[in-house]
Amino acid sequence: MLTRNENFQPFYLYPVVSMICFIQVFIWFLLQIPHPFFTLLFAFLSGYNAGIQAGEWWRLLTPIFLHTNFSHLFFNTISFILFAPPLERILTSWKFTIVYFVCGIFANIATFVLEPENYVHVGASGAIFGLFGIYVFMALYRKEQMDKRNVQLILTIIAIGIITTLFSSNTNVVAHLSGLLIGFLIAPILIKKKVHFHHYSFYETPQKGLKTIFYRKEFLGFFIVILALIVLLILF
Repeated sequence: MLTRNENFQPFYLYPVVSMICFIQVFIWFLLQIPHPFFTLLFAFLSGYNAGIQAGEWWRLLTPIFLHTNFSHLFFNTISFILFAPPLERILTSWKFTIVYFVCGIFANIATFVLEPENYVHVGASGAIFGLFGIYVFMALYRKEQMDKRNVQLILTIIAIGIITTLFSSNTNVVAHLSGLLIGFLIAPILIKKKVHFHHYSFYETPQKGLKTIFYRKEFLGFFIVILALIVLLILF
């Protein structure tokens, strides 16, 4: 069935992406247990502005791992799987980890500053939009590192994401837009012009001897395994 060299290799290529996916799926599954303790735990870890005002600073970090329902978890996780692996390869795992959480924490700080005291929020969207911000910078100022089709695809998806953010109810607009902004602003520090990285499209076959993060067979195995994990957690 699945061979290690082709299908499981992405877990080694993208260890931080894999770990974050597993953690947030595990936490969501854990918090579905019908017990008052887990209800209180969710409230204790959520982004509650009044709690942050009272000195509960962990609430600037922990909401990144929480989701309100399965659809919230599903769409955030799929977005993360699609967009995060290339950046982990470009930035290296430790830099990617810092960038991801900096974007998420900055989005939560902006939410704390701009939203009312009784505002409560959860989700990884601020951090994910930070990754989008890096892609926007690359599409505008580092085009040599991406092919034309990927530039068009990414900008279209991000535009749809912004429009959806602005017109959807129960969406933390501040977190989305501030995450996008901080990702765009820190990208020049991270993505230099002389980075030797060829960004293949989903439709290109890499040259012999080269590995690419968007090679279809490799990436498909990674996607299927994580998606299967989510389904199994939901069913069992």
